[in-house]
Amino acid sequence: MIKGLVEKRNALVDEMEGLLNKAKAETRAFNDEETARVEAIKKEITGIDNTLKAEDEFRSFDKKEVKDVKDEKVEQRALDEANFVKYIKGEKRALDIADNGGIIPTSIANRIIETVKELSPIYSMATIYNIGGDLVFPVYDESSSSIAAVYVDDLTTLTEGTGKFTTVKLQNFIAGALAKISKSLMNRTDFDLVTYVVNKIATAIARFLEKELIVGTSGKMSGVLSATQNVESATVGAIGLDDIIDLMDEIPEVYQQNCCFIMNKATRKALRKIKNTTTGDYMLQKDATMPFGFSIFGKPVYISENMPTADAGNKAIVYGDMSGLYVKLAQNVEIQILNELYATAHAVGAVGYIEADSKIVEPQKIATLTVKSA
Repeated sequence: MIKGLVEKRNALVDEMEGLLNKAKAETRAFNDEETARVEAIKKEITGIDNTLKAEDEFRSFDKKEVKDVKDEKVEQRALDEANFVKYIKGEKRALDIADNGGIIPTSIANRIIETVKELSPIYSMATIYNIGGDLVFPVYDESSSSIAAVYVDDLTTLTEGTGKFTTVKLQNFIAGALAKISKSLMNRTDFDLVTYVVNKIATAIARFLEKELIVGTSGKMSGVLSATQNVESATVGAIGLDDIIDLMDEIPEVYQQNCCFIMNKATRKALRKIKNTTTGDYMLQKDATMPFGFSIFGKPVYISENMPTADAGNKAIVYGDMSGLYVKLAQNVEIQILNELYATAHAVGAVGYIEADSKIVEPQKIATLTVKSA
């Protein structure tokens, strides 16, 4: 192709020179036909020159292999997990803190966090921030507000109301979870070591968070039982249908759509026996569409062994939209391998550390029911 273009270009140059020489010999200027032909030749030569130049430039370019972004992620995850297995088995030494991401890759940290979300319903329903550092949220105190709309006469000045903002801070509280791994299991080629470690650490973290997000610990994380909206049962040591209705009505209608109940299994058992005296229907209904198989007035009922039982004086039921509980859980789960500590037990320890905190930031979304004591 290139040879043909060069030959054609040379022929055009010869033709243009012939036209020029003919005009010179006859001592005249180009006529209209010759002028048009010369312009056409110049245009065609310019086109050929551009093609030849482009050919030279293209030769300097290499073709790049086309890779699917998804495939690249899969390859990177496989590489990360292979390095992680070597790290657990002691075949790859731990890096310093600055390089820790190479040994504890984001893909494995994400798997732990996602597994925690699957194992802990209340964590999955809360408002989650997977970041480090303190978070401060402004909270409007509606109880101290005197802001209201009123009728006014024309040209009459409104009297200003006052409102008060408080703040809620989510900090960094460190918690650890330990999983022991048998070296006999580690040496088996058919044993998925990464999944085992992820599940063991995630289960321990989920159990810890489940308790803290419900009960909390003084001076540390706060749970939903710290809700300021509270209803007391009408009867000492018992919960009735009217108490459930009062509890539900503590939550403004605008937040009712995503509300649910959280209670102990023993409390659910007691509620299953309560009937509507008018219709004879049980208050707690079996519902296959709900996560735990039961609903009250169309709202799902979640079970947690961390909830107090329905004894006098206990906050036995939580109701509301759990997104009012804010949780900060740093995404970079830190994992350390303990080779020496469990050497005599022919095992290796894997310790997972998290930085977390939780507080109710939207108090109007969550309410509790206390069983009357006296």
